[in-house]
Amino acid sequence: MSSIRLVLMSGYQAALLVCLLVLSTSLISAQVMSSATYRIQTDSVNVGGGYGTSTSYTLETTAGEVSSGLSSSTNYQLRAGYQQMQEVFLSMTAIADVVMTPSLGGLTGGTSNGSTSFVVVTDSPSGYTLTLAAALSPAMQGNPAGTIANYAPAGGVPDFVFSTAAAQARFGFSPEGVNLVARYRDNGGACGVSSGDTALACWDGVSTTAQTIVTGTGSNHPSGATTTLRFRVGISSGASVTAGTYTATTTITALPL
Repeated sequence: MSSIRLVLMSGYQAALLVCLLVLSTSLISAQVMSSATYRIQTDSVNVGGGYGTSTSYTLETTAGEVSSGLSSSTNYQLRAGYQQMQEVFLSMTAIADVVMTPSLGGLTGGTSNGSTSFVVVTDSPSGYTLTLAAALSPAMQGNPAGTIANYAPAGGVPDFVFSTAAAQARFGFSPEGVNLVARYRDNGGACGVSSGDTALACWDGVSTTAQTIVTGTGSNHPSGATTTLRFRVGISSGASVTAGTYTATTTITALPL
């Protein structure tokens, strides 16, 4: 009997964004300011500086701040001054490739599953965001030939239960963890509502366009937050999927806010 082996190749990126805002004011004490739409985490009272770029370099300067810079001791580190204190830390643990199990019969079909978990740590006061994107569409590409379609939810939100229609083959994912966006929250029976996080629920299809799956609020340093991505391939009897090894390549990107 022919068989189908399924592999998920996972890439990851941990990118740092440093956002520097300078507010010129009269000689008053600096303070954090916010509105319904924006927040200035720190401001600066100085006498000059600016932002400059060339083909190879970017330079941002501040003039008028006394004794700014980085200093440290055995137990502490101090980033004094406007430019130093705005640095944001973000890290993400490495993500291993996933071999989905079991291999499936080319004629009888079945369900194959795999998962991966990773931790994101950031000291960004605004939190972080996680996105998932596939390298190709459909994501599951066969060798020597064939593809498996991306999962397509029945409505505008993910399906609470993974389903595969007759003579159909589909590849989907379900995220679990803290700070999931509303799309992947559930009430125990439907997705996109309430604040629950039922295991093995809310199945969606991957896309070559980055999809936001997590938006964390505030710093989670030093413990971090764990996210688990579960992947599933469902093949119905009679789907006529070509035998071979199928590989999907996805990229998970973490960015501070």
